[in-house]
Amino acid sequence: MKILITGARGQVGTELVNEAINRCHQVHAYGSNELDISNLEQVNEVALQVKPDVIINAAAYTAVDKAETEKKRAYSVNSQGSKNLATVCKKLDIPLLHISTDYVYDGDKQSPYVETDQPNPMGVYGASKLEGDQRIEQIWPKHIILRVSWVFGEQGNNFVKTMLRLAEQRDELSIVDDQFGAPTSARAISLCLLNILENQQFNQSNCPWGTCNFQSDPGVSWYEFAQEIFHQADDLGIINKPMKLTPIPSSEFPTPVKRPANSKLDGKKLEQQFGLTPVDWRIDLSVMLKNTIHS
Repeated sequence: MKILITGARGQVGTELVNEAINRCHQVHAYGSNELDISNLEQVNEVALQVKPDVIINAAAYTAVDKAETEKKRAYSVNSQGSKNLATVCKKLDIPLLHISTDYVYDGDKQSPYVETDQPNPMGVYGASKLEGDQRIEQIWPKHIILRVSWVFGEQGNNFVKTMLRLAEQRDELSIVDDQFGAPTSARAISLCLLNILENQQFNQSNCPWGTCNFQSDPGVSWYEFAQEIFHQADDLGIINKPMKLTPIPSSEFPTPVKRPANSKLDGKKLEQQFGLTPVDWRIDLSVMLKNTIHS
């Protein structure tokens, strides 16, 4: 299959490109410097040149706090960019796979979020992503919007890399313990998207288009996530000292944008429609940490 991938240098995009090539797909990959999805003319020109069978959008403005002061840029990429891709996919009559986020929800729900729950973003980042999702839904039915949470991977900035960096500088860390979610590896997200692509139903008359939540297990707090990171890092010899972790409420770690108290996503719809079961993030964390040793 000929796949056009946007955001190809990011956390998910890098994994997506590598895995798609491993699966012998014909990959046309573009980073943000090579393809600005907020520029419709550019998106149209590249798509007409490549003539892909499908577009996977891994491009996004993801700086949650910075988005509050860079609102125009966040909406340009996350909303206008999504609209442009949907418009071009409609023109070419090809599917669009798009990555969304748990930040479209406010986190006040006690149980895992399902696709029919009412979005209520608490900041510019979440609002711009939600508007992008809505624009896709309005423009082009042939889409899969995959909502993910707490992304980590070998590329870019993420919680795992931050913990390992801080471990080099400190012996003690205070970690928020009243925000819950499920870490999800960039690799798992890329595998999920490609498995959807390769499903027998995909792009057929009975294809279940729409939004799906991608579930990762088990659910944890940031404090528990940090505990597992340091436990595995210690076992692998990545750190050579004990780290003292202190759980704190989020009120003691204020941020410009309030984080959802609950980011857990329910993946039953994805399992029912495409046969894709929840992933165990601890296994992917182990793979990431082992690759860190060998890199």
